[in-house]
Amino acid sequence: MRIRWAVPLVATITSVAVSVPMPVGASAAAPRPGNPDGRAPVPAEARAADVSRPDRVIGDGTPASCTSQAVVRAVAAGGVIVFRCGPRPVTITMRDTAKVVNARPDVVLDGGGTVTLSGGGTRRVLYMNTCDKAQGWTTSHCDDQARPRLTVQNITLADGNATGLRTDGGGGGALFVRGGRLKIVNTRFARNRCDATGPDVGGAAVRVLDQYRDLPVFVTGSTFEGGTCSNGGALSSIGVSWVILNSVMTRNRAVGRGANPARSGTPGGGSGGAIYTDGNRFSVRIAGSVIEDNSAREGGGAVFFVSNDRTGTLAIEGSRLRRNRSAGFETKGFPGVFFLGAGRPKIVASTLR
Repeated sequence: MRIRWAVPLVATITSVAVSVPMPVGASAAAPRPGNPDGRAPVPAEARAADVSRPDRVIGDGTPASCTSQAVVRAVAAGGVIVFRCGPRPVTITMRDTAKVVNARPDVVLDGGGTVTLSGGGTRRVLYMNTCDKAQGWTTSHCDDQARPRLTVQNITLADGNATGLRTDGGGGGALFVRGGRLKIVNTRFARNRCDATGPDVGGAAVRVLDQYRDLPVFVTGSTFEGGTCSNGGALSSIGVSWVILNSVMTRNRAVGRGANPARSGTPGGGSGGAIYTDGNRFSVRIAGSVIEDNSAREGGGAVFFVSNDRTGTLAIEGSRLRRNRSAGFETKGFPGVFFLGAGRPKIVASTLR
């Protein structure tokens, strides 16, 4: 998407231990994801799905039984998926990307708060694309269909890598979604990455293109940390709305160079340290959340928001944005934010500094 620089830009320069062996596949417990001080009300549609009657159970109660192959098969089969890997936290290193089959109406992946799916630094973890013929075409309007509906909850997606994956523009080191619906609840994304340069590639953790009837992606009680991509060190989308509730985004980086469109002689990118959004009519609402210590080599150390037809809206409510370095540009009066949309960002009971 090409940007017309229509508002003033502000350049900124910012400033004796005992080791206990763990079982094979086990990992240390991480703090609960999300902002514990977040007070944004969570509507029913943004809450975790009921998994009391699962369709599929991965594992037989031992860490060794929880394998990459079992995850890939369960996601392809669809339905409500839970894990039984034992009482301790466990990491499953994915040997292949788990892919949703488009004929499956609902896929709920619930890690029970103890499971990490790792890309091992070499591959994307999870993929859904209603316009990918390899996953099955189920309608004549793949970019605007109601299903599949993917819910990712109570799990960690770590060390995913989408570098070099260029389908639909690439991005989405941990999770790539096009079409259907996506919801993320109580989930941690850590150390994910995608291509380091490119004007529009983005989403070290999550990349989303198209949602049914332009309904929003809900992100509730989740944490995004340590992601690196050309744009959008945590999230990236084109023409997609977001509602981000009681979540945390920290230490994510947009490392591209040359912005969008790319300046002459540069590869492009470098905007949206945490969030990179582009398109026409869409909205982003951030409530009860903390976005801090992210950085962008170009614009929007925290949030980069460009509505090409100037109809899009950005609202920040009951949130704290701080120490988000925009090395190139940001919108005057909104530290860490670059905004081109309808009017000005709506800021309520929030701190931006």
